[in-house]
Amino acid sequence: MSTHRAGPDPTPLLVLDVVGLTPRLLDHMPHLTALARSGSRAALGTVLPAVTCAAQSTFLTGTHPSEHGIVGNGWYFRELGDVLLWRQHNGLVAGDKLWDAARRAHPGYTVANICWWYAMGADTDITVTPRPVYYSDGRKEPDCYTRPPALHDELTDRLGTFPLFHFWGPGADLVSSRWIIDATRHIMRTRHPDLTLCYLPHLDYDLQRHGPDDPRSLKAATDLDAALAPLLEDARAEGRTVVALSEYGITRADRPVDINRALRRAGLLEVHTQDGMEYLDPTASRAFAVADHQIAHIYVRRPEDLDATRAALAGLPGIDQLLDDEGKKTHHLDHPRSGELVAVAEPDAWFTYYYWLDDDRAPDFARLVEIHRKPGYDPVELFMDPLDPYVKVRAATALARKKLGLRYRMAVVPLDPSPVRGSHGRLPASDDDGPLLICSTPRAVGDRLAATDVKSLLLRLAGLSRLVPSEAPATDNALRPEESQT
Repeated sequence: MSTHRAGPDPTPLLVLDVVGLTPRLLDHMPHLTALARSGSRAALGTVLPAVTCAAQSTFLTGTHPSEHGIVGNGWYFRELGDVLLWRQHNGLVAGDKLWDAARRAHPGYTVANICWWYAMGADTDITVTPRPVYYSDGRKEPDCYTRPPALHDELTDRLGTFPLFHFWGPGADLVSSRWIIDATRHIMRTRHPDLTLCYLPHLDYDLQRHGPDDPRSLKAATDLDAALAPLLEDARAEGRTVVALSEYGITRADRPVDINRALRRAGLLEVHTQDGMEYLDPTASRAFAVADHQIAHIYVRRPEDLDATRAALAGLPGIDQLLDDEGKKTHHLDHPRSGELVAVAEPDAWFTYYYWLDDDRAPDFARLVEIHRKPGYDPVELFMDPLDPYVKVRAATALARKKLGLRYRMAVVPLDPSPVRGSHGRLPASDDDGPLLICSTPRAVGDRLAATDVKSLLLRLAGLSRLVPSEAPATDNALRPEESQT
């Protein structure tokens, strides 16, 4: 990458992805409210599915999932015969990225990505992203991946090990967002990137655990706002323009929908058994669903099974829409990675990934925090099993083994989905429950902004929009099958 900088320096930007931020929550966040009052704010029209990976890819490419290819937080990789969620390679995202456009206008434009998704392999100058150590004996230990590599020890020495078990799971809390904030402050002070992307997950946790109106969720908003104050002050001192946005709003949803169990009972989904445990068999199934919050991609192996699949789901309570080819096209989800059908849950419902019919036959990973082995998203990983009187003893025993360097299983996740109180993925019913964008610049935005316009807004705020040559044609950067697992 060229380091020659042509023309005047761009305006430095700090872009905060405050997951789950809505106008209702903003009332409990005085620092972000002050930023909006002195600057500008707009309702942000999100994409379907309104989930992290799809929304972030839209922000950074200016295109819909039908073009950039990120149709959810994961999907069925047909060429691998496997369901994979939470991949990390940026090569999965097709199209012209924000930093590509910025560098065409201003060679040498520098970018730091602190925990936005698809960070690995991205052509950014500085990268920090969660990345556990997977030891050969099966242990998983917290850590992160950085570029440049020396930044890893620099951050760890200064801030401690990346707090992975506070980033997701029953222990997820403000600790992880504080670490990310501190890492962002350090990188801005020492590297001074032109664009700093910072991902803050804290609101995701209690809003799913307790629902958006619970006092604990409102406190989470206030706590995150307080933690953000030093970073906002740093940005002001550096003359950075601040943009705070959200990918989606979390609304109350307390009705789990077992979509895969319906397909299994209809004889469409198949499993195979090992050691008494059942595993989804996607290559043999006539139809199965990849559940992703309030969206489920339904993969149907043969066209002649489409009608049977529709019939199996027609009477399932909790399904609001079943998008066919025309429906996917309407919602910009007509990409080869999408399922043959896409189910959208009713407002108070969400989709489980469960496919077994007897909990005694559930795979052992079902009771673990195992985001890469489960063939669908599992918000129940945010809880410890309330029906297990020894769950805390089990957790303490596992933690003790971990500290001794021994193998351990933190089997504390319940198989009952009823504790979940919030979800997302649908398009919001109202702006009060949807995402928003705040900018420190007055009159930077009108009343509403589309997610596909975020990229062009950031180029304009950086002072680069008039200098950007015509957009490069979108290309399919999808990895070959053997490259897609990270």
